[in-house]
Amino acid sequence: RFGSERPTMVIAPQVALSRRPIAAIARVTVIAIKYLSLTQGPIMKSVELFTDGACRGNPGPGGWGVLMRYGDKEKNLCGGEAETTNNRMELTAVIEGIAALSEPCKVSVTSDSTYVLKGIQEWMPAWKKRNWKTASKKPVKNVDLWQKLDAVIKHHDIDWHWVKGHSGHAENEIADQLANRGIDEL
Repeated sequence: RFGSERPTMVIAPQVALSRRPIAAIARVTVIAIKYLSLTQGPIMKSVELFTDGACRGNPGPGGWGVLMRYGDKEKNLCGGEAETTNNRMELTAVIEGIAALSEPCKVSVTSDSTYVLKGIQEWMPAWKKRNWKTASKKPVKNVDLWQKLDAVIKHHDIDWHWVKGHSGHAENEIADQLANRGIDEL
């Protein structure tokens, strides 16, 4: 197809043999940046999200928490619902964290929820093919949140990571504290 070929970077001989080395370096830099933007797309910011959900009773009052990190900057998010489940709060934490991003990013999401990670990586593609039904043709539980998650991930490049909960992982412990604060502030 037209335009699907990867461009080849060629440095013109006049640039390489320039008598003005600074000007030549500047031209090569511009060529390299144009080449990268053509082959790699725009350079995205890298953001880390550490998410957790909590519930006191299941169902019961629940909370969600997110530790966001961009470089050396951190931001905490949390919230809660009076009557919910732990799985809903785990999903909500991821949704709220990603939705808080103001532009497309390279995102690393770390969660202790196998429900969220298996859902997004394994189950969701099949659910979508079956019009949000399980393999046994039953409606997907929490479909409203799965559809929200599906919508918010579209513009980001996301890597998903699992960490064992309550195992001393510093950022997961902070996300857990935020989720509990979400309950406390109801």
